[in-house]
Amino acid sequence: MSASWKILAALGVIGVLFWRLGYGIKAYGSQMTPVKYVRTGGVFQYLTKDEIKNTLLPLVQGGVLAADMQAVHDAVAKLPWVDNVEVNRVWPDAIDIRIGEKTAFARWGENSLITGQGGIFSPRNVDQFLMLPKVSGPQRQEQKVLEIMKGVTTALEDQALILTEFAINDRGAWRIKLATGMEILLGREDQLKKLQRFLRTLPILGPEQADAIAIADLRYPNGYAVTWRPDAPEIDWSKLADPKPAGDRATGGKTTNKATQNRKNGKKNRA
Repeated sequence: MSASWKILAALGVIGVLFWRLGYGIKAYGSQMTPVKYVRTGGVFQYLTKDEIKNTLLPLVQGGVLAADMQAVHDAVAKLPWVDNVEVNRVWPDAIDIRIGEKTAFARWGENSLITGQGGIFSPRNVDQFLMLPKVSGPQRQEQKVLEIMKGVTTALEDQALILTEFAINDRGAWRIKLATGMEILLGREDQLKKLQRFLRTLPILGPEQADAIAIADLRYPNGYAVTWRPDAPEIDWSKLADPKPAGDRATGGKTTNKATQNRKNGKKNRA
């Protein structure tokens, strides 16, 4: 055997010894340095530490060196309420996990929530969020639907109206429901323009009549149709058409009051 072959054989033996030594150290570390602490950091309102613990338990049975940090990261990131997560191995016996929790902006459909950035998630406790507005729309258009809903909410708030439901169907037609129970149908074209036109007419109707509207159908190019609630009060359309007070109508639009009449009488008496 030549000298070069002897050197190569020796290097091979050394490599095998180092590999076995490294494997032995890892195995030793796995057995002798178990994970004693999993420290979680973050402000949680809906995510529980028990939920995190149950998720991580199968992944940290070995030692600190044997724990797969990527697997730990991925398992925690899949929890519905987790927005972001950072995982670090801390020698000799701990794993640190920092978690950011999602914030629900609205309900999405029947069984999910949506964040302010358009992220959909489905936790088990959706029923706790019935106070949030309900939003629905075509798949893969969640962020677009959410941005439209935000604009509609702003327009309604200018009239002190509260949005409870906003939906866009697969054909692109909008439907709105308010806290008063009023349902607004907007169709597929010029929806915001039609909504603004409708909102401008509400002060003319007055709050009592506006609250009595069951359905406002705005799918007309130059107006809208109204379906009234069964308990809606009678509307005096002549008063709405001529909103001047009765005294003004009786005097042809001229107003008189007691002080003015007294001044006239005083002048007459002095004469």
